[in-house]
Amino acid sequence: MSSDTTTIAAYSKAAQDYANGFARKKNAEQDLDMTGFLALVPDGGRILDLGCGPGHWAATFKDAGFMVDATDATPEMADLALERYGIKVRVEHFDALEAVAEYDGVWANFSLLHASRTEFPAHLTRIHRALRPGGALSLGMKLGTGEGRDRLGRFYTYYTQNELTGLVTAAGFTVIQTRRGNGAGLAGGVETFMVLTAHA
Repeated sequence: MSSDTTTIAAYSKAAQDYANGFARKKNAEQDLDMTGFLALVPDGGRILDLGCGPGHWAATFKDAGFMVDATDATPEMADLALERYGIKVRVEHFDALEAVAEYDGVWANFSLLHASRTEFPAHLTRIHRALRPGGALSLGMKLGTGEGRDRLGRFYTYYTQNELTGLVTAAGFTVIQTRRGNGAGLAGGVETFMVLTAHA
């Protein structure tokens, strides 16, 4: 996750509510097929869940037979992942990713939206470096313009669809598909999002 301390504090405070309401394994299983992500990952491949929250996605991948690493900047989220799913989470920020050609897939599901606009391209570069040739990326982001905080204090950067696909392409990825939708988050507001699937 981002190193923004206010955002981390907001997730620390709301960890249980987030896990119970918006981050359930049942929801993950229902949504996963729509991304096309696992079709790009070989059977038994290694996946990094970057900004894993309470571990529901990481648990879904593990149960499907994949090797999984998980990271998050919020200790309370890491504790929930271990308690609920037996997932051990490395508590670290996005810029701690130093892996080189270690992963067949990186899952960044509405986590990198907390990174600043200036930091975001470097995070994409780190992800590309961490992937093996042809490795998959799933990236969930909110669409819009500018930067700001929600009523819980969480920091967000918003992109247009063209901006986002352009930045991912510039980092060396080939975009396979995009999916737009609308949904309510932890802060209660309904916003437009995009899930982008690409390969290195």
